[in-house]
Amino acid sequence: MSITNRLRITVFIFLLYLLCFVTDSFAGQFKVTRVYDGDTLETESQGYEITIRLVGIDAPETSKKKSEPGQPFSQRAKIHLQELVLDKMVEIESYGFDQYSRFLGVVYVDDLNVNLKMVKEGLAEVYKGKPAPGFDNQPYWDAEKEARENNRGMWIQGDKYISPRDWRKQQKK
Repeated sequence: MSITNRLRITVFIFLLYLLCFVTDSFAGQFKVTRVYDGDTLETESQGYEITIRLVGIDAPETSKKKSEPGQPFSQRAKIHLQELVLDKMVEIESYGFDQYSRFLGVVYVDDLNVNLKMVKEGLAEVYKGKPAPGFDNQPYWDAEKEARENNRGMWIQGDKYISPRDWRKQQKK
C-alpha cells in the first residue's frame, strides 16, 4: 500500500472518529452535496463523502421506481430539505450508524436543528423504531403533536395518512 493511500485511510478514520465522538469541533466542516430524500443526505469533507440519515425522524418515502409517484409529500419533503441544507456548510451531531452503515445524525445549519424543523413543518414524523442510544426524541414528539394539531404538511391527509414505516411494509408485499 502506498504512503498516499495509507495517509488517506488515516485521515478518513480520523474524520470518522471526530464525527462520532467530538462533534462540537465539526461546526462548518461538512458541505451538503446531495439530498436523497426527506431524511437522507450526503456530505463532503476533505474529499470524503459521508451519507447521513437524519436521526429521530422518518420522512415520506420517495419511489424507487421512476414509474411510481412515491408516498404523498415525499417530493415536498425532499425539496424542503434541499432548501434547508443543499450546498451549505453544516454541523453534524452523530449518534452512531444505522443498519445500512449510514451515520445517524442531527444536522444543524447555523443554530437550526434541521431534523426538528422537518417534523415541525409536517414533512417528517418521529421515527417509530428504537431510538438511537443517547438521542432524546421528546422534543420531536412535541413538534409532531403540534404539526398534527395544526394540519401542517402531510398531516392534512387526516385518516388517509400512512406512516413511512407502514408504507415501506406495503411496498414489500
